[in-house]
Amino acid sequence: MTTSVLRTTDGWWVQTPTGAAEIATAATSTGELLADRAAIETAAASEASVAVDELTLLSPVTSPCRVIAQMTNFESHVRDSGMDPKTVPLTFFRKSSASITGPFGEILRPPHVGLLDYEVEIGLVIGRAIPVGTAITDTNLADYIAGLTITNDVSARDIQLPQTQFYEAKSYPTFTPVGPALVLLDPAELARFGDLRLRLSVSGEERQNSIVDGDMLYRPLQALQALTRFQSLAAGDLILTGTPAGTALTAPPKPIEMIGNLLPPAVKWKAFFARQAKNQKYLQHGDVIEASVATDDGSLDLGTQRLAVRHT
Repeated sequence: MTTSVLRTTDGWWVQTPTGAAEIATAATSTGELLADRAAIETAAASEASVAVDELTLLSPVTSPCRVIAQMTNFESHVRDSGMDPKTVPLTFFRKSSASITGPFGEILRPPHVGLLDYEVEIGLVIGRAIPVGTAITDTNLADYIAGLTITNDVSARDIQLPQTQFYEAKSYPTFTPVGPALVLLDPAELARFGDLRLRLSVSGEERQNSIVDGDMLYRPLQALQALTRFQSLAAGDLILTGTPAGTALTAPPKPIEMIGNLLPPAVKWKAFFARQAKNQKYLQHGDVIEASVATDDGSLDLGTQRLAVRHT
């Protein structure tokens, strides 16, 4: 049975069948909490609880931490982006951990951003230090991945695309909603990663709906093996694993793309953004985004986050 960890300004909690039990711990960071498993287990067995609805939940992943994201990691999203899945390598980009926000607040669109997009993703939360060169296998993968959480890789497309780099466009405050829960998993539960379904809706309209199996290109084992070739990881670090098709941004038709490639960059981007400005799927002030991740049988359920978009 999974263990769902929650966080508030007052401390840490474990979700129980009757509500939430407070964890007796001095931990102030996710990494410190994951080192105090005895306290988590004690709380999970406790009968004392409060209603989860009475808690104001924060992100269960604390900052500062490393926030690393896999790029174009679902076949459906790769095709939506006009690429061939057979030619897409395993690649990563970084986000600022200052972009982390809770699961039920607001996403703030900066005044200079016009094309605000969404990407529901599964977040891997690292459970222990992983030095460079660590041998990670199917057998010991669960030793390093403490659990999973829902994330949303919010993106300012009109910043991202002309710069041809992702850091600024994906790192504004509130651009990484996380939670509501950090769901701790044992090896058997982690083995069901492929059964997870990602869903996202905007103001009641479903935009994304996909199961990991048959769509995700590079699984957590491959991601960690690649990352630990060149960098260390620490307990509490967050890895976003990619999003399926259904984002607001899609590739232009091939004839338009071919014509655009012949134009000077300034002219090309002006034409591209003029077309994108007519796309009503980009996030607008007052939109409400709901994202959920769970297996269809409900045995693994990361919960649902709900955030409103506000223009600043």
